[in-house]
Amino acid sequence: MTDLVVKTVEELKDAPEEYRGAVAKLVISHAVNELYGAQVFDEPAISYAPTPYAKWLTCRVAMEEYGHHVRFKQLGLQIGIPEERMMASAGKKPLSIFEFPLKTWEEFVAIKLLADLAEILQVEDLLHCTFHPLRNLARATMPEERFHAQFGEDFSAELVKTPEGKAKLQAAVNEYWPYLPRFFGGSKSKNNEIFRKWKIKQRTNDEMREDYVKRATEVAAKYGLTLPEIRQAA
Repeated sequence: MTDLVVKTVEELKDAPEEYRGAVAKLVISHAVNELYGAQVFDEPAISYAPTPYAKWLTCRVAMEEYGHHVRFKQLGLQIGIPEERMMASAGKKPLSIFEFPLKTWEEFVAIKLLADLAEILQVEDLLHCTFHPLRNLARATMPEERFHAQFGEDFSAELVKTPEGKAKLQAAVNEYWPYLPRFFGGSKSKNNEIFRKWKIKQRTNDEMREDYVKRATEVAAKYGLTLPEIRQAA
C-alpha cells in the first residue's frame, strides 16, 4: 500500500505512471458505461413509462445519467484522455447488461432496482479515493445514484400491487439479475489490485460482489421478489 494523495489535476501529472493509468481506466469506464446506460435503457424507458408522472421521473433519470457521463468525460479531458476513448463507440466493451435492448417498463424498473444498486456500491468505493477530483466527483454523483435506486424501489412497490405486475417484474428480475454481479469484475483482477495498492478503490471485487448480493437480496425481498442463481464472474 502507498500513502500517495493527489489533490488536483495538476498534481496528477507528477504521479507515478501506474497511478495515472489506474485513474484513467476508472474515468473511462464510468464515462462509457454511464453513456451506454442512458442510451440503452433510459431513453427507451421514457416511451414505456405508463403515466406522465413516470415519464417525468424517467426523463430526470436519463438527464442525470447523461450528466454523469458528461462529468466523467470532463474530468477525463482535464487529465488528458482523448474524448473518443470516453464515448460509446470507443471500442471499450461495455458491461454485458447493455447488450440487451430494453423491451418493457418492468425491465426498466428491475434495472433501476438492482443495477443502480450496483452502481451505488461502485461510487461508494470512490468516496475516499486518493485522487481527490475523482473522490469529489463520486461524492457529487452519489445523491443522484441513490435517487435512481429509489426510483426502482418506488415503482417496484407500485408494480407488485397486482399479480400481473409482480409477475412481469419478477420475470424481468429473472432475466437481468444473473448478469449483474459481473458488474464488479473478476476475482483475480489485476486492475483491482492496482486500484487498491494506490487506495484509489478500497475493496476487492469479491468483497464488493458479496456486499452487493446481500443488499440486492434484501431489497428484492422487500417487494416479494426472488433472485435467480448467479453466474459466477471469472
